[in-house]
Amino acid sequence: MTNITLTTPVRDLSGVSPALAGLLDALGLTNLGRLVAHIPLRHEVLEAETTIDKLVPGQIVSARGEVTATRPVGVGKRARFEAVVCDHTGRLDLVWFNAPYMTRRLHPGMRVRVQGALRTRGPGVQIANPSITILSDDEPPALERLVRPVYPASLDLSSAALGRTIRKALPLALPLIEDHLPAEFRAARALPELRQAYRMLHEPAHEAEAGEAIRRLAYDELLLLQLGVHVKRAHLRQAQRAPALRWNDQVDRHIRERFPFALTAAQDRAVREIAGDLSKPTPANRLIQGDVGSGKTAVALYAMLMAVASQKQASLMAPTELLAEQHYASISRTLAGTRVRVALLTGATPGAERAATLAALATGGIDILIGTHALLTEDVRCACLAVAVIDEQHRFGVAQRARLRAQASDDASTPHVLVMTATPIPRTLAITLFGDLDISTIDALPPGRSPVGTRAVSSDQRVEVYDEVASRISRGEQAFVVVPAIGPGEAGADGQPLRDVRSTLEELGTHWLAGHRLAALHGQLARDTRDAVMERFRLGQVHAVVATTVVEVGIDVPNATVMVVEQADRFGLAQLHQLRGRVGRGSKPGVCYLIADPRTPDAQERLRALESTTDGFVLAEKDLEIRGPGEMFGTRQSGLPPFRVADLARDRELLNMARRDAAAWIGRSPLLAASEEALLRRRLMKTYGDALGLVDVG
Repeated sequence: MTNITLTTPVRDLSGVSPALAGLLDALGLTNLGRLVAHIPLRHEVLEAETTIDKLVPGQIVSARGEVTATRPVGVGKRARFEAVVCDHTGRLDLVWFNAPYMTRRLHPGMRVRVQGALRTRGPGVQIANPSITILSDDEPPALERLVRPVYPASLDLSSAALGRTIRKALPLALPLIEDHLPAEFRAARALPELRQAYRMLHEPAHEAEAGEAIRRLAYDELLLLQLGVHVKRAHLRQAQRAPALRWNDQVDRHIRERFPFALTAAQDRAVREIAGDLSKPTPANRLIQGDVGSGKTAVALYAMLMAVASQKQASLMAPTELLAEQHYASISRTLAGTRVRVALLTGATPGAERAATLAALATGGIDILIGTHALLTEDVRCACLAVAVIDEQHRFGVAQRARLRAQASDDASTPHVLVMTATPIPRTLAITLFGDLDISTIDALPPGRSPVGTRAVSSDQRVEVYDEVASRISRGEQAFVVVPAIGPGEAGADGQPLRDVRSTLEELGTHWLAGHRLAALHGQLARDTRDAVMERFRLGQVHAVVATTVVEVGIDVPNATVMVVEQADRFGLAQLHQLRGRVGRGSKPGVCYLIADPRTPDAQERLRALESTTDGFVLAEKDLEIRGPGEMFGTRQSGLPPFRVADLARDRELLNMARRDAAAWIGRSPLLAASEEALLRRRLMKTYGDALGLVDVG
């Protein structure tokens, strides 16, 4: 057919039947371009095939033949599945352990190709747990060592069939693929041409070619993201203006007098960096990261008070109502007796109160507004918003930061944006997810903070743990007990029942903590009820709070010294670190008990890591190592499309190279406006235009 393009539907390609087109459509492979851009899960090496009589025990071997017999043997953990494959030269025995699905997959009469480690077994030879490919009648033998892509496929369309379809399409697609990187740029970085990379991805001549292809495509993903980040960064600094806030010795002294404590050296350093940003007419875009209890909120409040000192407004957005309420309460206490007007706005704010707050905000009658996502609604307009603070940055996307900037009613002015997180971020993730931000790190705890000891114990030791909790309460101390569910009957992803607030509260009140005053705290409680519980806990009228992870951040009760986390293996490493940061915030040492019977090596490793260090930055690197970046910060949180090829744990050097290259490129061409950059710009906008808010750039 003529006029083939990368957007030609697969159903119009020669050799693609309507049935095959339907199967490809179900995988999202609707046109020629998407078909060729289908990334393999991995590449596997196919050893050269030989006849069964020439197979050598002790080596990885490959052979083909007909399945002549199959049988399941045993039940339960000892179950196995056996098969016999024969060719014209002999017999090969196969066995799979704990693979009941093989009874449905393999039947006598099938022609198969098998590969695995060969061993002698009695008078014959056997492969245990071999890889196996069911062959079509026209599948040629692999007479030499091959590298074969293994694709994401479906039950109805195998990886092998998909591979054949892609390889048939390659001669049509490859000439149509244009490269967005100049030849000299590629040569300096040892990157193959883009069409060549796709050829090596789908038809690698050897393992090194597959590696080259993956490296080029991973680099492209990282470079596009970093270009987008640097375009946004350049636009913010060059094309937008923010209020230049007053900052001098008098302002500094006046703000510090509001705090009932002296700032630490680490807080001082962060304050200087932030104040330097806010005193310029260029919009600040800075991440404040610090470990649990390092005093980020005080630093953020300093920035907000700089806005107030310049007769401007500030806002603070938190991810949950409880955290917003805690910020409102603590900031109101800090500013008691001053003329600073502080207000709270959440989804639970009654209609009349909300209307009054919005009216006051729009006329300058509120200095500092604290709230949740409710701050992002269109009817929230500020008279003169100068500083916007976002707490727990990883729960908000880049687009939400842009929407928050739009809250200022003065269209000619953009507010300074500060984002803060108590989840220390590995540098690899920081420059990926937050690459448009400058970073301030508060890496020291305030004086007087006591270290928190951590003990991971099994559920068999629960009695011992609660005996210790009761003993501490009797000495006048207080406790948190955290469980994964609110009410009975909830189950985890594995179907196992979860411990819940209501049942645990009843159990503790009846047995281990009988006679002590207990209270429940979770996200389904009304705001007034939550406030009352927290105030009673703060005043010492409640001895122990049984809660969900709503207490993960923002709760400050200096007399709380013991944290018990039930089914701790159900929580992430960073989350457990946040939870234990709720105790030991006063002069008495804190202890955190992690009660768990971990079922996986990853869960065991998380608990060991928590016992071994209290350094959140060390734990953040460990979390990245254990879970990978996709689990730590999914696309829902970051607002960014997922990488299809790049792996941040594997490609750190590639990321650093892409970041350097992007910075230099945008330094030369801030808007990618040159004619030779048109293709690169189009691909950047298609991939990250919406996620990074690039539509308004240039």
